[in-house]
Amino acid sequence: MSDPLDLHQISCSLGVGVEHDVETAHGVLHVTMRGVAKGNRPTILTYHDIGLNHKSCFNSLFNYEDMQEVTQHFSVLHVDAPGQQENAPIFPTGYQYPTMDELAEMLPSVLTQLQVKSVIGIGVGAGAYILTKLALNEPSLVEGLVLINIDPCAKGWMDWAASKLSGWTSNLVDIIMGHHFSTDELTENKEIIQTYRLHISQDIPQDNLAMFYNSYDGRIELQMERPVPGLNENTVTTLRCPALLVVGDTSPAVDAVVECNSRLNPTKTTLLKMADCGGLPQVVQPGKLAEAFKYFVQGMGYIPHVVLNHLSSQSGIRISARIFNPSSSSSSPPSISICFFAVILFPSSLFVCLCVCLHAVDQLITLIFFPLQ
Repeated sequence: MSDPLDLHQISCSLGVGVEHDVETAHGVLHVTMRGVAKGNRPTILTYHDIGLNHKSCFNSLFNYEDMQEVTQHFSVLHVDAPGQQENAPIFPTGYQYPTMDELAEMLPSVLTQLQVKSVIGIGVGAGAYILTKLALNEPSLVEGLVLINIDPCAKGWMDWAASKLSGWTSNLVDIIMGHHFSTDELTENKEIIQTYRLHISQDIPQDNLAMFYNSYDGRIELQMERPVPGLNENTVTTLRCPALLVVGDTSPAVDAVVECNSRLNPTKTTLLKMADCGGLPQVVQPGKLAEAFKYFVQGMGYIPHVVLNHLSSQSGIRISARIFNPSSSSSSPPSISICFFAVILFPSSLFVCLCVCLHAVDQLITLIFFPLQ
């Protein structure tokens, strides 16, 4: 049996970075900057989910070798939501925690003070919501978004169902565990469950955690609408930047992420549904996520050559997205055509990339990378 996960050891392995407490109109925000700006390239901006901080949420991903090959080309700015960072002081009585809208409004001031001109955002859960709100408010600041477990809706039946299915509704830690993990994960993946339960209950001041949770619990729906090509692409409210939506196939957030995908421009959006993965893909499958992120930033023109060092010969990456064809009114089964077929030779393996496009209303396209034996 492997040794239990050590979040402190993971957090130390990447180095400390430079920490800042930045004053904004809605209070102080604790951030950590790693590296320096690389020319005109954007900074990678991360924002964590409830019950986590930037270290427990992202260091498994950023410590992965393939991800370090990417981040050497960028500076990285990690944001901790107010009161969620390591050794955070407890808020005084009467403190008014920022709303989700206000948390998003804090970020432009932080970027200005740190002389960050633009970002590629990576957000999980509540952090994904906040970064999406930033992109809607300030589209010129955000060049791309990786949104893990995003829920664009106000609290609704999906949140209620998650807490009911977990069977734990009276304790804040249990509610947050039900937010992160599926019922199967809670009963089967004991090592990671124990690690994160202890982290959520011991490493973050519980009053501070409750305030962040209540802010997310009181979120309003993100006002986004899928554009109709050739009709309202420039007028409808939606993300203008490329977006990669990520969710584990057994995550409690699957339905929410699919809903978000239905509201975004299909020509700029990709949905990555990770097989054999639950609620924390950046922790459980950091290698696959790092590979997907490499392709994402390469598509933005920032990394000319991608090398996959650690893709297992026993698994592939499946990337799915929904497309909308407004000109199609036929009720017949969709026709299938091969858009492209590419064979890519890497130092260690030969990989095939096959993309099949279904020409019909709101059909699914799937991009699969898999090794040839």
